[in-house]
Amino acid sequence: MNKSKYLFPKDYMADPSVHVFEGKLYIYPSHDRESGIEENDNGDHFDMNDYHVFSLDDVENGEVTDHGVVLSVQDIPWSGRQLWDCDVAFKNGKYYMYFPLKDKNDIFRIGVAVSDKPYGPFIPEKHPMMGSYSIDPCLFEDEGKHYMYFGGIWGGQLQRYRNNKALESALLPADNEPAISSKVVMLSDDMLEFGEEPKDVVILDENGNPLLHSDKHRFFEASWMHKYNGKYYFSYSTGDTHLICYAVGDNPYGPFTFQGEILTPVVGWTTHHSIVEFKGKWYLFFHDSVPSGGRTWLRSMKVVELEYDENGKIKTIEGQEDKQ
Repeated sequence: MNKSKYLFPKDYMADPSVHVFEGKLYIYPSHDRESGIEENDNGDHFDMNDYHVFSLDDVENGEVTDHGVVLSVQDIPWSGRQLWDCDVAFKNGKYYMYFPLKDKNDIFRIGVAVSDKPYGPFIPEKHPMMGSYSIDPCLFEDEGKHYMYFGGIWGGQLQRYRNNKALESALLPADNEPAISSKVVMLSDDMLEFGEEPKDVVILDENGNPLLHSDKHRFFEASWMHKYNGKYYFSYSTGDTHLICYAVGDNPYGPFTFQGEILTPVVGWTTHHSIVEFKGKWYLFFHDSVPSGGRTWLRSMKVVELEYDENGKIKTIEGQEDKQ
């Protein structure tokens, strides 16, 4: 599978989080829509208000099944607006959907909704996770423990926090200071709360120094974690430099050493992905804005095969295939 393909041309879906459940691939995207809100750096024009779930049992030739709406803003007791990128984890016969949503004060928090099935519907808890903030939860299971990676700067509000506490006002680092980190936290046994204080996901350069805020490869949003040959691969979006990059470490907390670019810029401002192994092959799921004519808030999800070299390095994929 050398060329990427669109998965669901009928509607605009973005930020696909993908897992293997019950022998199938389940895709948990955000659901773009035309809201009429003007574009700005806070991302107000990304005004999504529900989630669909999709499943697929053959990436190359299979039909994608749309399981319909599984959770909506109006279902969530504490809701304000903007259901951004979600993810799902499985434990003890239950499926847990984690979603970022602005509360009634316009602060992003992370909520949980629960289902008996990977395709929902998901029933939300009455309150967001205690101590949660920012966006883009990614769920990763390792040796029976579940970890959440989360965070995003600019509209994702991560710059409003230091050491898991809200600041009086947002603060971005100077160009020569270490970049703001994604966060990682082990979840509680019941999957409904943080089991500890979130920690920084530190990305180091080849000399062992943290990437700086001015580095085009620094973290912006869209954390993802997968394991390959015993190593932990932390991948993420660089936001305004429009790359998907990755760094490798020896445990779920890191630190992680920067390795390279997975995906060059796609059409559209945002780039967001997940990586999964299925039936002996690895795949990169992502989105672009080609079908909407470049409207960056109307994105379409895609898939392409992902390959490693003999040293475990990921081969870079062109985000715009006409540039190959």
